[in-house]
Amino acid sequence: MDEQMIKESVRMFLTAIGEDPNREGLLETPGRIAKMVKEVFSGMNTDPRELLERTFDEDHEEMVLVSNIPLYSFCEHHLLPFFGKAHVAYIPRKGKVTGISKLARVVDGYSRRPQIQERLTGQIADAVMGKLNPYGVMVVIEAEHMCMTIRGANKPGARTTTSATRGIFRTETPTRMEALSLIKKESAQ
Repeated sequence: MDEQMIKESVRMFLTAIGEDPNREGLLETPGRIAKMVKEVFSGMNTDPRELLERTFDEDHEEMVLVSNIPLYSFCEHHLLPFFGKAHVAYIPRKGKVTGISKLARVVDGYSRRPQIQERLTGQIADAVMGKLNPYGVMVVIEAEHMCMTIRGANKPGARTTTSATRGIFRTETPTRMEALSLIKKESAQ
């Protein structure tokens, strides 16, 4: 990322809205914004699929669910935050499992970039499906979008839920229902 360009852009933005970027309270703002941008968009030049390279062989072919994974992203249309939680479930094939923290890190890797929730949900599911080759994957994301809360529709508290299913979660209703039941239970806590 070009930190200097970010700082210059922030100064220009402040000037464009009628502020004085040289007044005391704003002098350090361009630097703070540049630092924040590097952090919140840290997923820009990463490939979250690489986080799933390391696997373990376990005698386990039952559902694995990591629920209530906090996520923070930025709507690519308005560059305003959206935040919520992700639930990632998969059924290992031939006992090929990954560390559960890796699933949370994959969520971070894809969410730490300008995004839309629909794409984010699919990217996570595709990464797990592509790297682990499980019987199936389900990803559910529930999020509140600041572009709906503080502007436009002005509807604080409105939440958007998206899901992506792959493999057995698409075709086997009992498996899908089990995952949704567990997610609902965990989400309510």
